[in-house]
Amino acid sequence: MPLKEKYSYLHFTKKEKAGTFTLLIIIGSLIALPFLYALIKPAKAFEDNAFANDIALLKMNEVDSSTRKSYTNNYPQNNDDYRMTNNGRATSVKGERFNFDPNTLSEEGWIKLGIKPKTAASIQKYISKGGSFKSAEDLKKVWGLSPALVNELMPYVTIKEVPGKKYKEYENYSSQTIYEKKEYPKKVIVAVDINTANAEAWIALPGIGEKLAQRILNYKEKLGGFYEVAQIKELYGLPDSTYQKILPYLNLQTAEVKKININTATLDELKMHPYIRYSLANAIVEYRRQHGPYASVATLKNIMIITDEILMKMAPYLLVN
Repeated sequence: MPLKEKYSYLHFTKKEKAGTFTLLIIIGSLIALPFLYALIKPAKAFEDNAFANDIALLKMNEVDSSTRKSYTNNYPQNNDDYRMTNNGRATSVKGERFNFDPNTLSEEGWIKLGIKPKTAASIQKYISKGGSFKSAEDLKKVWGLSPALVNELMPYVTIKEVPGKKYKEYENYSSQTIYEKKEYPKKVIVAVDINTANAEAWIALPGIGEKLAQRILNYKEKLGGFYEVAQIKELYGLPDSTYQKILPYLNLQTAEVKKININTATLDELKMHPYIRYSLANAIVEYRRQHGPYASVATLKNIMIITDEILMKMAPYLLVN
């Protein structure tokens, strides 16, 4: 391999050389730019007088800040016993000192003690609404009184009598009052005849409302009357617990019921009865058509779908002529 081709990677083309020189010039210009700027625009001369003025102003601000802090610490939030003077300082205003009863002292009296009018008015409002001071320590509970002023006033507090407006109504109260036990008449439940009782009589029974009472009357009408008390239990919507409650008050004085002649009754008449329905009614009519009139109610036993239980249940409502 020729030597020239072997080391050709060290050779720069004309364009590569031009680009390299251009890049070096740009880098050198960026490095020299800060120095050139300093030569073109010289640094501003240091002014001794301006610096001295700034130092003096800083010291004045420090003094002013220290003064404000000292004033804040020495001037309390509750400033009833402090006032501002013309020079901006907080100074104590000494009120008159005399023995007083806080429960009877007037608003003007509180002001004489050195209390602000607003705080004095609040105290009077508290007293007028039934409040009272029971001891000198209660002054500490007054909002707006500084602890220093409270401590100064406490030796002058003389409470003669605590107002008793709130307690007058209890003066004649005796802790041994005996309350008489009031006897309420026991409700008397009247027994009902299930065939003759009206809605009001049923409602008077425990657990029977207006709807149940009306339902009982409607059921009695469809049956043609009740022939035994146990039929009440069949009523739709009547809980067994309610039935057990009213059972002692149910009786049957009149057992007469409306009867249906099975030799003349139509299919529609028979199926309207709650105990017969359509299938039984249709069987009764068809048997009669095929075999002629019934000799007795017991003849219905010849119909296959009528069991002894069914016949016993509906027989009181049937007859033959």
